[in-house]
Order: sequence, then C-alpha cells, then structure tokens
Amino acid sequence: MHSKLHGKTALVTGSSRGIGRATALGLAREGTLIAVHYGRDEQAAKETVNLIEKDGGRAFTVGAQLGADGAVDRLFAGLEAGLREHTGRTVLDILVNNAAATGFGGAPEDVTAEEVDRMFAVNAKAPFLIIQRTLDLMPEGGRIVNISSAVTRKAIPEQLAYAMSKGSIDQLTLHLARHLAPRGITVNSVLPGATDNGGDAFRMPEVREPMSQLSAFKRLGAPADVADVVVFLTTDQARWVTGSCLDATGGSLLG
Repeated sequence: MHSKLHGKTALVTGSSRGIGRATALGLAREGTLIAVHYGRDEQAAKETVNLIEKDGGRAFTVGAQLGADGAVDRLFAGLEAGLREHTGRTVLDILVNNAAATGFGGAPEDVTAEEVDRMFAVNAKAPFLIIQRTLDLMPEGGRIVNISSAVTRKAIPEQLAYAMSKGSIDQLTLHLARHLAPRGITVNSVLPGATDNGGDAFRMPEVREPMSQLSAFKRLGAPADVADVVVFLTTDQARWVTGSCLDATGGSLLG
C-alpha cells in the first residue's frame, strides 16, 4: 500500500467504535499499522480489525480499561508485544488519544466527587500518562492528536465535569507542543461537536433532531467527518501545525 503514511504505526485509543473506529480505518487506508485499543468490548475492537483487514490494511487489538489501576502498564505491554510481532520493533509514530469517559452529570450541584474522579482519570490523567510512555517509543517527526470537545468552548452547565476534564486535554496539547517541537513532534487537538457514534440514543428522534440543529449544516456529524481531520494532522501536510485546537464541529460554535 503506497500512501501518505505507508510503513507508519499508530495507537488509537477507544477505537472499537465511533470516531476512534473511523480514525483507525482512515489511518489504515493511508498505510498505517493500527493498534486498536478497547476498554471492555473486545468483540467490537475485533470488528474494527476485521474492517481494516478487509480494506487491505493491518491491525491488532490491545485491551486496557483506562482509569483503572495499572491500565497504562497493561496497554503498553500489549502495544509493544503487538508492534514486535508485526514489525520486529517497538516504534510508535502516531498516537491518537480518543478514549473518553462520558456521562450526563446533571446540575453542577448534583455532580459527585466520584463522577469528577472518573472523568479526570480517563479524560485527563490517562492521556497524560499514555503520552509519557509513548515518548520512549516515538521517533522524531511523530504525531500526537488529542480528541477534545466543543463543550470546552461553549457553556453547557450539565456537562461541567466532562468539560473540565476535556479542557485538560487542550492544556496538554498546548504545553507539549512547545516541549516536543525540538524533536519535530507535533501535538494538536480536535474538537468534535455532536457526532453520531452509533449509540442507541442517536436512534431516537427526540435526541437526533435537537442535536442536529447545533451544526451550521443542520445535521449530526458522522465519525468520518472528525476522523478525516485527525488523519490530516498525522500527515506531512500538517507538519507546520502544532499546538492547535481544530474545530471539527460543523460550525456548531459559530453562534
């Protein structure tokens, strides 16, 4: 496969469905070997691998429930084993931090300490620790893309805990972009808006219709709408972009 990312390797966290799966498929089409990470649903991750292989790509699964004790150690044990098996070495060219804990927290007064801890463990602490470990495997010119959220730019009080945790991703992006520039590594984040991840809620008209109205195009985002932006950021065409938060909301933040 001769394409933009031929011979590269990538870890996409949370790639068993939604934006993560679409990103894994997009990177694989460009010639990248994909480590398909999952938290609980191994079968869904295997389905992602099957889709990649049917498309002529290469992939393997790696499981770890982010936020749990020892999860990052388990993730990298599986990642490095898979990389050795498929390439004979443990080089990781691309990291996409996509996995996230979500949930409707209700009024800020009702959010529990446990809910805040869960959000930050998965959405902020895990990506930070994953990047730390990745830097031992990533060569010069590597690419890191963090998936943030439109709720970091628009006040939605019912999503306060989630927005706080995702705001951490934007700070992670900003500071690491400066720190890693001498190694030629770019670090960027992407802000999705309302995106149909295939969940049951998106089959309900009472959910789909109001969420569709948030976009300037009056439709829900498709996972590929966001994934294509992520893939672009991993290519040499985006070599001069770092420390940026790219709006991939379909104009939901235009006002």
